[in-house]
Amino acid sequence: MAPANEKQQAHQLLDQLDAGQLAAVVHLLQVMTGPLSRALASAPVEEEEITSETAAALDRARASLARGEGIPHEDILREFGLGK
Repeated sequence: MAPANEKQQAHQLLDQLDAGQLAAVVHLLQVMTGPLSRALASAPVEEEEITSETAAALDRARASLARGEGIPHEDILREFGLGK
């Protein structure tokens, strides 16, 4: 879809929103077009080298999970006072 058509469609969709929805969309657009969002969107991706020690630790962790030795999500939530 061409940019002009997308803008027209956006305008049509905005016209269908109630006041609360419109306010939420305006806030989202303000965040998306703010300087921090623009800076993050244009930041280069930095890839850290994985050392042999880190690779071995990852292999051990994956093997542990494959054996079913992971910690259940509910246990983690409980540990942090977020679960039942």
